[in-house]
Amino acid sequence: QQLAAIQKELGDSDDNVVTDYRTQLDELRQHLPEKTSTFVAKEIERLERMSQQSPEHSWVRTWLDRVFELPWATRTLDQLQLDDARAQLDADHHGLDDGKDRIVEFLAVRKLRADRGVADTDGRAAGTVMTLVGPPGVGKTSLGESIAKAMGRNFVRVALGGVRDEAEIRGHRRTYVGSQPGRIVRAIIEAGSMNPVVLLDEVDKVSPGGWGGDPTAALLEVLDPAQNHTFRDHYLEIELDLSQVVFIATANVADTIPAPLLDRMDLIRLDGYTEDEKVFIAQRYLLPRQLTRAGLTTDEVVVADDAVRTTIGGDTREAGGGSLERELGKLSRKIAAKVATAQQLPPIDVGVDDVREWLGRPKVDDSIPERTNVPGIATGLAVTGAGGDVLFVETTAFPLAQDGEPTLTLTGQLGDVMKESAHIALSYVRSHAAELGVDPAAMAKRVHVHVPAGAVPKDGPSAGVTMTTALVSLLTGRLVKPNLGMTGEITLQGKVLPIGGVKQKVLAAHRAGLTEVVLPKRNGPDLDDVPERVRDQMTFHLADTYADVLAAAFS
Repeated sequence: QQLAAIQKELGDSDDNVVTDYRTQLDELRQHLPEKTSTFVAKEIERLERMSQQSPEHSWVRTWLDRVFELPWATRTLDQLQLDDARAQLDADHHGLDDGKDRIVEFLAVRKLRADRGVADTDGRAAGTVMTLVGPPGVGKTSLGESIAKAMGRNFVRVALGGVRDEAEIRGHRRTYVGSQPGRIVRAIIEAGSMNPVVLLDEVDKVSPGGWGGDPTAALLEVLDPAQNHTFRDHYLEIELDLSQVVFIATANVADTIPAPLLDRMDLIRLDGYTEDEKVFIAQRYLLPRQLTRAGLTTDEVVVADDAVRTTIGGDTREAGGGSLERELGKLSRKIAAKVATAQQLPPIDVGVDDVREWLGRPKVDDSIPERTNVPGIATGLAVTGAGGDVLFVETTAFPLAQDGEPTLTLTGQLGDVMKESAHIALSYVRSHAAELGVDPAAMAKRVHVHVPAGAVPKDGPSAGVTMTTALVSLLTGRLVKPNLGMTGEITLQGKVLPIGGVKQKVLAAHRAGLTEVVLPKRNGPDLDDVPERVRDQMTFHLADTYADVLAAAFS
């Protein structure tokens, strides 16, 4: 009784707490679904009847605090001026037109429905889940923030890399000590509105199910527009309407995202930038930012476009702009050191001849002609998590031991699919030796296929034509064109099958200085995605059968 009297004096009695909760519930009742308000009212009654010494007392209080932390009454109004939204997106990012168009389409639909008074079905909006897939440094995460700004919504980022427990997404049941809601509910609390833009960063890095459940399966309900209007967090145990939330996921590769999850996503590919686009981005965004961080201004340091091109060609080999920004940061710091010690006075002009003085020797060497100047080597094109890349297929052959059988040795950390491609390539060459101009006696050798670099794992079927060409080159003694790259899957009958990632592969070939590319004929329409300036500088050979590849590969 004395304790109760003291608490009453301090205003900390259960009566005051329960009254506060009831007041909050009455204020929010018009914004809460009927089931939710009934459930919360029952929990308040339970708290009122419960002794403070009961372990459940603190659980219920914490639960009620969490429920009232949710911004039930707050919804931001969408910015429906489409020209302003597009201008905002263009101001923040250069290029990336597919992503920008998709956002403007989403806002145009919202605007049209609002103008025509079309109500949401069953009081819920059509959910939107966009997935930006592209190599590091192309601006996926910052585009998500720019999208929120263009829409006039609050923005919150949820990092999913390495998440391996289903409870991280859905929350822990409140009977556990220290339990809390999942990341989705916490993101909405952090955003401060019920309709934010939620960026699910690195969704391809979520670890598949282990002893803690499968977080990718938990994301299915979150990202399914048909289900997420009744999302139920394990901790809250009340229905949350996520249909008003715009979810934007980012990933480096779509291959590692489980198929059911991928099926719920609207995929937008950001395949990287051309050299001209990188120069523009460097001058408009990256260099001013790095100069400001170094305490300099754009009036004090002028970097010529050709100097930026030299940096791109000699110090970076990437689809995005991450390494380029680091090199410009290094340049800015070196200039700042000279200015701070009065060794040089601004303004400072950095020309093409000054780049090596500031940044040192080139880090990237285009050695394709030197690496392909002997028979048995062909240049292939691949897609990795870091964008498109050029890879070399090297082959050699040597006599068999006495009474030995012809064998194939494969090295270079090749995956199962790539190993099968090598076997298919060798079988095709053996069965079509006469057509390919290969001496049958040359086939009675042990063949070794190696794909550098040996420490990098590689897989996929698209090296089939490259391996076949390297073998034909080896066995006929003819050199493959040094300026030619190729990609495509080959069958035992010599058909060239289509592959993915055409734009990334062509941009990688262009970065590496290749001027000719062999592609499967059925990938011809994909060339429309390649920037026109790159298309004009390159020659494309579309192959239906290996005979077409043969005609293009050898001069």
